[in-house]
Amino acid sequence: MDETPRQTEAQADPISGLGVLDDAQSLLEELIGLVHDRFKLAALETRRAGESLVAMVVIGVMAGVLLGSAWLGLGAIAVLWLSEHGVVTSSALLLVVSINALFGLILYGMIRRKGRFLLFPATLRSLKANSPNHRDAN
Repeated sequence: MDETPRQTEAQADPISGLGVLDDAQSLLEELIGLVHDRFKLAALETRRAGESLVAMVVIGVMAGVLLGSAWLGLGAIAVLWLSEHGVVTSSALLLVVSINALFGLILYGMIRRKGRFLLFPATLRSLKANSPNHRDAN
């Protein structure tokens, strides 16, 4: 007898069941809208970041060209200065080219050393340590 009043109460109030269902549906729609807004914001910021990156690369290339021409100008001035002080022009040019090549090799070595970190060495080691073959070898 105890179960009959509970069943009749649940059957007598069908509106409350629909209200919860409507609330859940409304909450789901709001969640979908919120997720959509977040993805749209992320897409807009990604586009803006991409445009900024392109602008930075273009500006960097322009600055590199300007600095390169300034460096060549300094090299020419060094050759002229050495020539004025009794050094043969071909020897002065060879000296300036040699100094530039030395600096280039030093920078190449620095880039090569830094390039090792582009391969995520610690992450790769940690993944290799967890591989089944590595465990069997121990």
